Amino acid sequence: MSPIKVRCGLLVVAVMAALGGSAAVAQNLDQGKPAPKLFAESCVSCHRSPRGLAKGRFHLTLYLFLQKHYSSGSSSAWALTSYLESIDSGKRGAAKPQAKTGASRSGLLRPPAAVPAR
Repeated sequence: MSPIKVRCGLLVVAVMAALGGSAAVAQNLDQGKPAPKLFAESCVSCHRSPRGLAKGRFHLTLYLFLQKHYSSGSSSAWALTSYLESIDSGKRGAAKPQAKTGASRSGLLRPPAAVPAR
């Protein structure tokens, strides 16, 4: 056999061994973790609290931003998005009933008592 045929044969065997081996499977390290833990592990270095981070943001844009920049997968980005929105909606939900009770039935504010005439 000529040295060229041997080299070609070795090259073919090497390529087959490289392609035929088991593929490395990527692993999502954030999978299965609750959202508060994800926040504590990845966000707390810059943000002290999750309050206000979702304020004024659409659900989809917040999800896409977190998926692209801060999470390792779509499921963890979705969990973080839901968690941040639940924190902010809980804060807003408590303020709404107080605002409704202070207003009059017609929706206009009136003085608490009649003004005495002079």
